[in-house]
This record gives sequence, C-alpha cells and structure tokens, in this order.
Amino acid sequence: MKSWTDRLNAPAKVEIKPAPVSIAGMRKGEVMLVPTPKLVDDFIRAIPSGHHVDVVTMRKTLAQAHKAEVTCPIYTGYHLRTVAEAAHEALERGVGLDDITPFWRVLDAKTPTTKRLTFGAGFVAEQRQREGLTG
Repeated sequence: MKSWTDRLNAPAKVEIKPAPVSIAGMRKGEVMLVPTPKLVDDFIRAIPSGHHVDVVTMRKTLAQAHKAEVTCPIYTGYHLRTVAEAAHEALERGVGLDDITPFWRVLDAKTPTTKRLTFGAGFVAEQRQREGLTG
C-alpha cells in the first residue's frame, strides 16, 4: 500500500469540468475544479501561523484562483486527509513541526476529515491551541 507521502507526491493534474452532481453547496453543471493533493497542500502552507481558513472558504478560494465556480467537495476531503496524514508521517520521520504542512489551520474538531485521521483528533486540537485557534 502507498504511504500518505507517496499519495501526496503522486503526479496529478488539476481538472476543470462540469460538476456531475449537486452536493455540499455545489450544483450539477457548475464549472468545477478537481484539485490535486499538492494544490491543497500548497494552499494550506500559505496560511500564516495563528490563522484559520475553513474548508468552505478554501474551496471557494481555490475555485476562484482556477476560474471555476466551485471546488469538488469530495476530492477536497480526500486530499485534506492525504495532506494531514503525509505531514504526520513526516513528523514521525523526524521532520520538525515548523517544516510540515500546518493542516490544523484548516481542520478543526467540526471538520469530518479530522475524525478519520489515523493519529486521532487530539494532535489537531493541540496544534490549534498552541496557535491560539478556537474550535
């Protein structure tokens, strides 16, 4: 099985296409961005320490940057988990906390992805508290 880091770094291209279904605030037929794991990773890395961007805002910002109307909520969720798990793998390999992707600036206790993390939600809560983020 591929590591999360392998999944993060796998070659992938951003796609723009019509949304196939209506789901999570997206309507069928809207121009949809299908992000890559690296696109999500780069977005999160650009969030300054002590700041939080919720998933909905991230999706809107990514869509606007790629001249789309919406960003696919399903792929966004998959890639958020990939980014978080890959960052945690890096920590386990000895990479410093300041050098990993600060996924806790997007994930919080209410984000469904947080509940799926193999290392648990406690780490997310600790990092959010350390940066003065609520939730």
